[in-house]
Amino acid sequence: QVQLVESGGGVVQAGGSLRLSCVASGSGERFDAVGWFRQAAGKEREFVAAIYRDGHTYVEESVRGRFTISRDDNNKNTVFLQMTNVIPEDAGKYYCDGKRDIRWSFNWGQGTQVTVSS
Repeated sequence: QVQLVESGGGVVQAGGSLRLSCVASGSGERFDAVGWFRQAAGKEREFVAAIYRDGHTYVEESVRGRFTISRDDNNKNTVFLQMTNVIPEDAGKYYCDGKRDIRWSFNWGQGTQVTVSS
């Protein structure tokens, strides 16, 4: 079974940048896509961005132009979420997930916390 582990969260000043990492490990069928989701306190988890096996990416409109999703050229098992020009609304716990065909696994890990200071 493939597992995804998030890291890279922390405290970032508004307007600053942060890069999150999602590392896949284990054996099993590869995901067709890896995506980032986030959940702010008191809110539902929401989709942020995804990268597909062919390299195609999709970034949710609310963060488009500020967030970028990419895959590590040196380690295809690692997916990054580059956050720039961070705003307070970006605070929350960030999770990565894998998608096969049209379904996300929703098998959530520990996530990584992002705190935005003003």
